[in-house]
Amino acid sequence: MEFISVFDVIGPNMIGPSSSHTAGAVRIALLAGKMMHRRIVKADFVLYRSFAETYRGHGTDRALVGGILGFKTDNPAIRDSLEIAEKEGLSVSFSCNREEKECHPNTVDITMEDETGYRLSVRGESLGGGKARITRINGVKVELSGEYTSLLVVHTDYPGVLAHITEVLSSHHVNIAFLRLFRREKGGETYTIIESDDPVSKEAVAAINENQHIRDTIVLKE
Repeated sequence: MEFISVFDVIGPNMIGPSSSHTAGAVRIALLAGKMMHRRIVKADFVLYRSFAETYRGHGTDRALVGGILGFKTDNPAIRDSLEIAEKEGLSVSFSCNREEKECHPNTVDITMEDETGYRLSVRGESLGGGKARITRINGVKVELSGEYTSLLVVHTDYPGVLAHITEVLSSHHVNIAFLRLFRREKGGETYTIIESDDPVSKEAVAAINENQHIRDTIVLKE
C-alpha cells in the first residue's frame, strides 16, 4: 500500500482555492523558471484539459506567473502576480489547446525567453495535493519532481560523461538518491536528472561543468 502523509490529506500551505490548479501550478512554473540563468522577459503558457477550462476562475494564470517570478506556494503576492509581472517587464500570454486529449488533466507548456533571446520550453503536470512534475524539456521526455535536491545536467550523449558527473558528486560527498538519463536519440542532447540526499555546492557544479561535453548544470530546489 502506498504511504499517504498528512500533507496529502490536508494539502500544502498555499495561496488560492485549489492545490491542483494553484499550488501545483506554482511549483511547475517555479521549477521551470529555475532552469533559466538570466532574467526572464517573456513567458507563454499553453493550457490543456482541466487547466484550460478553469484557469481564470481558479487562479491558475496568477499561480503560473507567480512561479515564474520566483514566488513559493504560500506567497500572498501570487494574487497580484499579473500586475507585478507587468511592472517588472515580464510579458506573459495564455492560450488553450483543447485538441490534445492524451495528456494529464492539469498540463501546461511553458515557453520562456530571457533577456538575451535564449528560449526554453518546459511541460509540467500538477498531480494534486500541491505536487507537480516536469515531463518534457525542449520536447525531450523527462521526469522531475523537485521534491529532493535536484540536479539537471544538460549534455551531449557521449561515453564517460555520466561517470564524470557521479565521480564529482562522490568526491564532494553527495549521496545520490535517484539518477535518470533522458535523451531523444543516441549521441544527441541529453538531460541527466539526479536527486540527492545532500545539497550540491557551487564547487561541485563548477567541477561537473569542466567536462567539454556538458553544456549546463542547474541545481533545482525550492
